[in-house]
Amino acid sequence: MNDPAARIGSGDRTVAGLREGAAAIAEGRGYLRENLRENGMIFALIAIVAFFVVILRVVPANPVDFLSPTNITNLFLQNSHVIIMALGMLLVIVAGHIDLSVGSVAAFTGACAAVMTVKWGWPVWAVVPAGLAIGALIGAAQGYWIAYWRIPSFIVTLAGMLVFRGLTLWTLGGQNIGPFDREFQSLSTGYVPDFVGLALPEFEAFARQPNWTALAVALIAAGAILWMGARARARNIAHGIAVEPQGFFWLRNLVIAAAIIFVGWKLAGFRGIPNVAVSMAVLTILYAFLTQSTVIGRRIYAIGGNLKAARLSGINADRLTFLCFVNMGALAALAGMVVTARLNSATPKAGTGFELDVIAAVFIGGASMSGGSGKIVGAVVGALIMGVMNNGMSMLGIGVDYQQVIKGLVLLAAVIFDVYNKSK
Repeated sequence: MNDPAARIGSGDRTVAGLREGAAAIAEGRGYLRENLRENGMIFALIAIVAFFVVILRVVPANPVDFLSPTNITNLFLQNSHVIIMALGMLLVIVAGHIDLSVGSVAAFTGACAAVMTVKWGWPVWAVVPAGLAIGALIGAAQGYWIAYWRIPSFIVTLAGMLVFRGLTLWTLGGQNIGPFDREFQSLSTGYVPDFVGLALPEFEAFARQPNWTALAVALIAAGAILWMGARARARNIAHGIAVEPQGFFWLRNLVIAAAIIFVGWKLAGFRGIPNVAVSMAVLTILYAFLTQSTVIGRRIYAIGGNLKAARLSGINADRLTFLCFVNMGALAALAGMVVTARLNSATPKAGTGFELDVIAAVFIGGASMSGGSGKIVGAVVGALIMGVMNNGMSMLGIGVDYQQVIKGLVLLAAVIFDVYNKSK
């Protein structure tokens, strides 16, 4: 016990352990500094939600549960169009452009869908592809002038914003068109049936049967995120690619998994998973795969990062730019039909201000205003931040005037933060 050599060896191990701990802490701080914008948005979203949870229980005369199943469902329904369009807007901004016409395009395609459904009697399985085709053609028309004639996207899409707003008024004749049949409304207000509960009727013994499908999907999604994240991390380590610190990796992924399970549990206590949530999830996965794991995705980032270098390396930048706007038009059309179905009416005022919310969501989510950087997950998180802020401020009774001021300041802060990071 009193052997000097043993004491020296124990002391060396203690010092070595302290050094390793200090090195791990320094590594974690360095990673956070380098990836503050990307990872900070997730924790910012959690902080904003926590703020509204607390403030809505203290400030109003009648306390409100911000995380009630009804309100979480409303968050999906009210912000689905922003998330859908943010996926396409991210590609446009990453490529070094911008699209100011998405709100007007969404309104116009929603008006066209209303005419096809109510006046022409088309079924929903024909209306949806026709609406997507209209949106893609609009995107192609704008993308042609931007990609092949090199006209600035700001000018072309600003013109498109005015043109398609006018065409919306002309299509509707200044009147609302609606209501729609249940099939068309299900694009937004429908819910996924409880397949698990139907297959296992013994669950009906519970006093209040939850939607077991929502719970199962949430658990599977959370497990898939942890498994795929751990697998990708192990693969990167095996290939000598730098990875984030292990503690931070598990903290971030466990927080995300816990949030998904919590939302699934809440939705299970109401009407289950909304159809729009399924659409958003599928589109998010597809576009995340496109941007991170395909040649086309890497080339889009290349032309946004350095257009001249991309052209010299053989990338057809004009065609990719054209396709980005075609894609944006189709997603704007989908968002327009979702909003029209939710409102159960096509209105001349539909889509007003959508472009501002979508662009703000992409920038808040970490995209650079100069192009070449940004992630799909960041755009989705940015859209959720905008949606949570809109919903929370409305529940607090804050007027639309103050809401616009606050959202503008948040957008300005996000851009200033991006410029500051680049200067550092």
